[in-house]
Amino acid sequence: MLTMLAPDAGRFSQPCVLLLGRFDGIHLGHKTLLDAAKRYDLPVVFTLIAGGKAGGELFTLRERCTVLEQLGAAGAFAFPFTEAFQNTSAENFLRDLFARCMPRAILCGEDFRFGEGAKGDAALLRKLAPCPVDVLPLLTADGHKISSTSLKKLLAAGDMPALNALLAYPYFIEGDVEHGRHVGSGLGFPTVNLDLPAEKAPPKEGVYGGYAQTKFGKFPCILNYGARPTFGVAEKKTEAFLLDFEGDLYGSTVRIYPTQYYRPVTAFPSAEALKAQIAQDAARAKRSNV
Repeated sequence: MLTMLAPDAGRFSQPCVLLLGRFDGIHLGHKTLLDAAKRYDLPVVFTLIAGGKAGGELFTLRERCTVLEQLGAAGAFAFPFTEAFQNTSAENFLRDLFARCMPRAILCGEDFRFGEGAKGDAALLRKLAPCPVDVLPLLTADGHKISSTSLKKLLAAGDMPALNALLAYPYFIEGDVEHGRHVGSGLGFPTVNLDLPAEKAPPKEGVYGGYAQTKFGKFPCILNYGARPTFGVAEKKTEAFLLDFEGDLYGSTVRIYPTQYYRPVTAFPSAEALKAQIAQDAARAKRSNV
């Protein structure tokens, strides 16, 4: 179980390896740090920063904790990107952090900066750290740095295979199932309805194939993210039709993994035309998940 610690409360009481960074995307560069940290055979603890990223975050704070736990991390210090946090000096940030844990090694990427005005760097970190500091080179793909900014461009383009190839864990949308308008049920394709968290970077609007993880197991699905112009609804929602599923998911947490972009959001001339297209999308998703 991963221990998440608030910025002003709690401490990680075991000797650990401390990984410093924002970690809003959990991409392969971050996994390189994690893999290096695991060689110390000590619990691995991350720093996480929530908010302050243009265009949102690939994974919300809650999602990052879930992903990091599955990747083998033991703890995380979560810092909201508030004005007070931005105005904390680099020296005070480190002193407060080191007072709340017992690092035996510290790892970060070579572009890591911290503290007010991003004045803190590897030299200051080595000066103030109570243990050895390992600064790892940045990981690249096709000659370009793997970064959350570049990954969000892939997400906005709907290129899920390329995005997931660079993430340490596939992109997903998670939430508690809400009651919708029940239009899908009327068409013979009942959907689960989720809200996309405000802080999460959205995928390209459109229809995707993928799969859903539920309390009943894993199911192939088709996902619609965006408006529903056939019925004159401009509000963007996340709706997924789970293939070969029967049951009640209202109020439970469902995680949707869009893996392939199928088509843009389209205004169909009738409900019957939409129904026929959904049947084609569902058949395609089922073939992909056989």
